[in-house]
Amino acid sequence: MCIRDRHIRVSLEEEVETDIATGFKDIRLIHRALPEINLDEVSTETTFYGKKLAAPLIISAITGGTDEAKEINTVLAEVAEEKQIGISVGSQRIAIAQPETVPTFSIVREKAPTTFVMGNLGCPQLSLGWSIDEAQKCIDMIKADALALHMNPLQEAVQVDGDTNYHGVYDKLAELAAKLETPIIMKETGAGIAWEDAAKMQQAGASGLEISGVGGTSWSAVEYHIAKEVGKKDMEYLGRALWNWGIPTAISVIETTQKTKLNVISSGGIRTGVEIVKSLALGANMGGLAKPFLEKAVKGREALSQYVDDIIREIRVAMFLVGARNIEDLSRVPVLVMGKTAEWLRLRGIHVEGYAKRV
Repeated sequence: MCIRDRHIRVSLEEEVETDIATGFKDIRLIHRALPEINLDEVSTETTFYGKKLAAPLIISAITGGTDEAKEINTVLAEVAEEKQIGISVGSQRIAIAQPETVPTFSIVREKAPTTFVMGNLGCPQLSLGWSIDEAQKCIDMIKADALALHMNPLQEAVQVDGDTNYHGVYDKLAELAAKLETPIIMKETGAGIAWEDAAKMQQAGASGLEISGVGGTSWSAVEYHIAKEVGKKDMEYLGRALWNWGIPTAISVIETTQKTKLNVISSGGIRTGVEIVKSLALGANMGGLAKPFLEKAVKGREALSQYVDDIIREIRVAMFLVGARNIEDLSRVPVLVMGKTAEWLRLRGIHVEGYAKRV
């Protein structure tokens, strides 16, 4: 079985969720008993990298490279286009190395010709020498509106035969940012992004981040199950030991939006429209989901389409209940940051009281 198909199967069939929460339970929005707006006035529309979207929602990177992946990407892209939400492809590394797999990725732009589409290239490949040519091929393959450079040092470190080369990536980022016309979004894969790293990424030329923090699928857990299947006891141990490593999503959103001017996609364990609204109120531009969309996509287009409708409706109602007519209004609603999330942030020198004093 292809490693990509195995990742999909393990993600769907095994226990791979972290034991540490996203932190969104510590984030509370203030209910407005008299919101002074009508529900039908509320607009979830937004613009992201020049693309007008029906909602601040993106299907985060899932897959590509296999026949099964092509089927999944077809469903995901068709619904993304129908609902006018964003979509990101999985790592395109395999398509550069094996051109025969390009259609498993290009199908996304074929089925989603007008909505926001994000490409995906791994940082280890940059460290190993990949550069402008490979990045441009990834962009051209799907006519990408932005290119994600995914950072997965945890996953690679616990993966059987993982790629753990990360030296020199900031220099490569600066080179790509200077020479590519397409904006670059730095994307984590389940362990979050600290503000110090985000600031360096901004300085090197990145224009955005996808948080992918702790609280959802643990790729260390996924690799644990795979190592167990193939009898690699040492990697099985590591996968279990580092199952919950990283920065919770809500914390990472606050750190990075407080300390940089980057566009931020909040992702990592997000499961509800309310969590997306909380993310936007904390400063994020978009909310991203992966596993929930994968679970619906394997059931078919109708199931996925209905799920997207449900999430967007939930976003709209939550906006109504805090008195926000549009996405911009969410940046002004009061938010309470409490519990362990507030404690973490205070220790990191970030004052959370200001979020509660908005008017």
